[in-house]
Amino acid sequence: MIQSRMERVGLAALLVSTAAAALLTTPAFAQDLAPEADETTPTTDIVVTGSRIRRDASDETAPLNVVDSQTIADRGYISASEALNQLTSNSPMLNQADGSGEGSGSGQQFPNLFGLGAGRTLTLLNGRRMVTSSSGLGDAQVDANIIPLGLLDRVEVVQGGGAAVYGSDAIAGVVNYVLKESFEGLELDGQNGISSRGDYHTYSLRGTAGKNFAGGRGNVAIDLNYARSPSLMFAARPLSALGRLTVSNPANTADPNDGIPALKELLDAHFWEFNTNGVLFNTPAPFTRFLTQSNGTPLQFDPSGNVVPYDPGTDVGIPFSSGGQGFSYRDLAGLRTGVQRFTGNLIAHYDLTDAITLRTELLYAHTEGTEIPQGQSRTILNYGTYAGPVIFTIDNPFLSDQAKATLSAARPAFAAGAPLFLSKYFNDLTPDNLQRYKTDTYRALLGVDGEFSAGSRNFYWSVSGSYARVDGSQRRWEVDNAKYANAIDAVLSGGQIVCSINADADTTNNDAACAPINPFGNGNVSSAAQKYVSVRAGLDYRNEQTDFLATLGGDVVHLPAGAVKFSVAYEHRDEQVSYSPLAANRQGLFGGGTLEVAQSAGYNTDEFSGELLIPLIDSAMNVPIVRMLEASAAGRLVDNSIAGKEQVWDLGLRWQPVDGITLRVSRSRNFRAPTLAMLAAPTATTLDSIGFDPCDADRISSGSNPSVRYANCLAAFTANPGYGVEADGTNAGLSPAERLARFQDPAENFPRSTITTGGNANLRNEISDTFTYGIVLQPKFIPGLTISADRIEIDLKDGLSAFTTEDFTAACYDNTNPDPAVCNAFSRIASSDGVSPGGTILTGTTTTFNAGVVRYRGEVYALDYTFEPGRIGAFHVGVNATHNTLLTTSVTGENFIRTDNTYEKPTWEGRFNLDWTKGPVRVSYQAYYLDKTRAAYDATIETNPNPLLDSNLTHSISAQVEAGRITLRAGIDNFTDKAPSYPQIAYGDILGRRFWIGAKLKM
Repeated sequence: MIQSRMERVGLAALLVSTAAAALLTTPAFAQDLAPEADETTPTTDIVVTGSRIRRDASDETAPLNVVDSQTIADRGYISASEALNQLTSNSPMLNQADGSGEGSGSGQQFPNLFGLGAGRTLTLLNGRRMVTSSSGLGDAQVDANIIPLGLLDRVEVVQGGGAAVYGSDAIAGVVNYVLKESFEGLELDGQNGISSRGDYHTYSLRGTAGKNFAGGRGNVAIDLNYARSPSLMFAARPLSALGRLTVSNPANTADPNDGIPALKELLDAHFWEFNTNGVLFNTPAPFTRFLTQSNGTPLQFDPSGNVVPYDPGTDVGIPFSSGGQGFSYRDLAGLRTGVQRFTGNLIAHYDLTDAITLRTELLYAHTEGTEIPQGQSRTILNYGTYAGPVIFTIDNPFLSDQAKATLSAARPAFAAGAPLFLSKYFNDLTPDNLQRYKTDTYRALLGVDGEFSAGSRNFYWSVSGSYARVDGSQRRWEVDNAKYANAIDAVLSGGQIVCSINADADTTNNDAACAPINPFGNGNVSSAAQKYVSVRAGLDYRNEQTDFLATLGGDVVHLPAGAVKFSVAYEHRDEQVSYSPLAANRQGLFGGGTLEVAQSAGYNTDEFSGELLIPLIDSAMNVPIVRMLEASAAGRLVDNSIAGKEQVWDLGLRWQPVDGITLRVSRSRNFRAPTLAMLAAPTATTLDSIGFDPCDADRISSGSNPSVRYANCLAAFTANPGYGVEADGTNAGLSPAERLARFQDPAENFPRSTITTGGNANLRNEISDTFTYGIVLQPKFIPGLTISADRIEIDLKDGLSAFTTEDFTAACYDNTNPDPAVCNAFSRIASSDGVSPGGTILTGTTTTFNAGVVRYRGEVYALDYTFEPGRIGAFHVGVNATHNTLLTTSVTGENFIRTDNTYEKPTWEGRFNLDWTKGPVRVSYQAYYLDKTRAAYDATIETNPNPLLDSNLTHSISAQVEAGRITLRAGIDNFTDKAPSYPQIAYGDILGRRFWIGAKLKM
């Protein structure tokens, strides 16, 4: 295999060197082989994404899909991300929560081809790389919200590979936003949208102006755009408002084939242990028998602070109930992130001569995302931590007389000073409970390109330099643990309620700013108390990119079948990143006391690439069943100052046996370099649980290699006699096998381990091999029809995976020869520390690691047909479909999870577009189809009460009318109000029926 790869790299390098050498050959040789056609005949060749060689736009050697500006206008899109979602090969990122309790994200949106991860799709603007928008431990991604719609001509998407031409990240493919070459005139555009439920208002305002100058030798255009889409709560849509969860099914039996699911549905789920008013407990443990009760009825506070009966609902175990007055699960986080964006762009070019053009691109974008994450909870579930319940006595001065009387009657011990435990979700500890994300993106590019001839050969070249920067921030309000402890301890002093530290005769610890917290009821925390305990938390970050790109292309030599074309390029890129946590983050004032460290890093890369396009046979040569045969090759040498050197290549072949049928095939090696976020994410240390411990008695017989896991864990317990010995000495006299059989790691469920999160400076490039083959049909007897079908196979190794302590432990114990770095990423207590048994995981790591494996298999299909039957107008039919047959992923390289034939990547995804145009009127219809699929790849009725999801089909329609200088448009998205397929809120359109109307004025 290694030899085969090196032979391919050698071939690519040979072809590239041949191209360079050909530049030095005499023109006479070229003329000897030149065709008789007039060399001055104008060419329509352009640069199409996937190659830097100019060629006919219909002659792609890789599966290419295009979304043009007409489609964007037809569908009423107000961001480029919506245009990306036209492609069935793209897994949309919708800024939508999935119902797991996690938030809805930052508001940034990225392409994610074939579900391989957003960091494995390269984003370009006019064929050039862009600065990273995102921050944190993860991928390098470019936010689609920064793209100027008014100047966007089309979006070209190469499906599969591209690293040999463009470099790192082009594993799943390449998305290239192509701006208009020239724009003249003035356009004012506005659009407004609303859902059929009277919410989800969207707005867009745009002005685009351009002018030719210097007798048409130059053009300058500017585009200003503002757009807004709001946040949305789970309760706003019927399916998400159900508050659905799955819990253990007591009706299940031990028979694995009894047809009874191990889990059952829970609707209207609530956390019975707490709510926003406060639930009362006698004992700090989450069991219903410990709820404070009066005559058998549990008690809570009402909003005003009085004690009233509490209905915990139907208890189904910790922490959930069905119904009741506990905190509703659907209110835990927002459904959709709200996004506001402003973009300002200028593009210009000027022909210095007939053959040399000067160009510039200036971009500014300001984006804001507003997320509704989980709020401030102080609950019985977290007893013993900073987020534990409020502990108080009957003497608390904020208690009303009614509350004191009711509690004293409920349990006389309270009147004697016994503590109570208030389990509560605070909505009013901080000024608000929102997470805000802001980015300002700046980019300036200056380039020169031109053409020249040498003998009978034509050449084109370009040189460009760009600087881009993203200044980003993340902000939220948090609660200072120490100040909260001061403020929650209130006493009566001199007739006033004060913090107890200010009532003590010893004034050493006084804090004049301390304002006491009234925790009873909802909305009773004073603004002074909020101000005292709240701290601004978050992060500032900066991503910078300086890029220099030079390309040269043209004809090498003329063969009997046509001109051999080439392109060579040199690119130098410098990337820098800095992270600056706010003071509260650095000092660990809130949460689990995590100490975050400011960090910065950078790298530079020098990259040389070359391509050849070789026509082998054409129709004039009269070769049987070969109307055309063409080979292509590309190679790239990368020298990254951190990740080292890499060679990647791409070989392709196009064969046309008869007119109208073209077969194509490509084989490529692609790569992704570790991002600066992966290499140098801020270091933070906190006390936390570790997830699953493979050596825990409950896990020892599971995993990808149970026998290997057991042997490795047994060896560890044999080498460490203290492992498995309890704090009181229990198990000390047992054999290693006996201690292992009884071992229960408390760090699985309790914050017992010191977890360090941050970057990994020892990362390597991840490598993928991509194989595509397909057919393009363009029958002459049906003019205007193009049909294509392509198979795509991607195999990735050394994947850059986000590893947690659980992943490190699994990779260590499930492997016969584990990487020492894996096993050194965690440690265990050698012997009991007096609380936890020996062998408890003491330290752990969360970082990026080279271990992942991804395999994808599938096909992409496209149909495009334009026809004009008689006088009834012109029709356009477009079909875009993806057939996913395999998507399997392993974070550790050992345990694989398949997501094909699941809601994450269903077997079939398809879009159908039908457009009709007659004169000034245009009507567009679109259908989007998701195949029937599984909730999880291995879901059955034994494991899931809803193992199958129904297919999902949504319909949208729009129309526009040109009335002189004004174009009016309107549309209805999802006009049948089709909900996602039950019960998965992400499998379909959760927003439902939406109306939009817009107008464009041209001057």
